[in-house]
Amino acid sequence: MRGAVLVQVGDETLDVRDDIDVPAPAPGEVRVDVAASGVCHSDLSAMNGRFPQPAPAVLGHEGAGVVSAVGDDVDGLAEGDHVILAWMAPCGDCRWCLGGQPNLCITHLGTSAGTPRFRAGDTDLYAMAGVGCFAEQVVVHANAAVRIEDDVPLEVAALIGCGVTTGAGAVFNAAKVEPGAAVAVVGLGGVGLSAVQAARIADAKTIVAIDPLITKHGLAVELGATHAVTPDDLPELSAELTGGDGFDYVIEAVGRPATIRAAYDATRRGGATVVVGMGAYTDEVVFNAFELAFVEKRIIGSLYGSADVHRDFPLLIEHWRAGRLDLEGLISRRVPIERINDAVGALAAGEVVRQVVTFE
Repeated sequence: MRGAVLVQVGDETLDVRDDIDVPAPAPGEVRVDVAASGVCHSDLSAMNGRFPQPAPAVLGHEGAGVVSAVGDDVDGLAEGDHVILAWMAPCGDCRWCLGGQPNLCITHLGTSAGTPRFRAGDTDLYAMAGVGCFAEQVVVHANAAVRIEDDVPLEVAALIGCGVTTGAGAVFNAAKVEPGAAVAVVGLGGVGLSAVQAARIADAKTIVAIDPLITKHGLAVELGATHAVTPDDLPELSAELTGGDGFDYVIEAVGRPATIRAAYDATRRGGATVVVGMGAYTDEVVFNAFELAFVEKRIIGSLYGSADVHRDFPLLIEHWRAGRLDLEGLISRRVPIERINDAVGALAAGEVVRQVVTFE
C-alpha cells in the first residue's frame, strides 16, 4: 500500500512509497482503511526533531477511516464501522483512566509508538504516535478507534482526531470557560481556531484571536472571535477591553517559550493560562518566584484537550451537527497523498490552517 515515510529525523520531505505492508490485527486490535488524515504541526515537529520520533516511520496521527478487519477479543467494533483514530488511546484500567484523566494514559501509546507497526521490503517502520495514518491502512488498538455515524464526512471527522479535540478541549475541559468570560487565544492554526469556536460555544463575552499573520484574522472572526490582532497590538486592545487587567483565560496554542510567557502576561490576576502548544523538552519558560504567588494565576497544561475521546469525539460531532462547530471551514486545502510534501511545505511556511490528505 501507499504511505509517506520519514526516512530519518531532520529530513524536510517525506518518501511516498507504494510497497508498505501492515500486519494483520492481533487480539484487541483492528485494521482501519484510512480515508483522510490531517496534516498537523506535530507532524512537522516529528520531522525536525522537536518531538521524539524513532525513524524510519510512517507519520500522521490525525485521521479517520473504515474498519476493515477485527482481531480477536474486540467488542463494540465490526468491519464497515466508520471510526476516528485517537493517538492517545485510553486503556481503561490504569490510575489515569480510573481517575477521570484518560488523556494521560500512555499504556497503548508507549507500546505502539515504540514498536514497528509497518514494513517496507526488509525495513521495519515505526508509526507516529502509534497511528501512522499517512498510510492507506493502519492497525491500532481497538480503544484507539472511536466509532462514529456513517454520515459524518471522514475528511471532517479526521480533524477531530487531534486538532479540534485539542483546541476545543482546552476550553471545555481544562479552562472550563464560563458564560461572559473574557478569553484570548494565542496562535491561529487548527488548534487555536478550534479554541476560538469552543469559546464562542461556551458563550464567552470577549474572544480575542492573536496571530502575527493577519491573513488568519478574518477566518478567526468568521469562526467566532470578537477581535483579532497581532501580538504587537495586543497590549493596546487589552487595555481597551479589560482596563489593563488582562483576560480571564488565555489559551496558548503555539508551544514556544516566548508565546507561553506572553500568554501568562496577558492573563489577569487570578485567571488561568492554558498551555496547549507542545514545545520541545529543551524549551524553558522563565517565571520569578514572587509573581507566581502574588498574582495567583493558574498555569494549566492541557494534553489532547484534557479529553476523554470516547466521550468528547461524539460530543464534538453533536456540536458540528447543530451548526455550532464549523469543521469544514478549518480545511484550507485537500491534497492526495502524492502531494503530501506540498502540504508539509505550506505548513512549515505558515500558509495554511489545516490540510487534509486523502487516499483515492
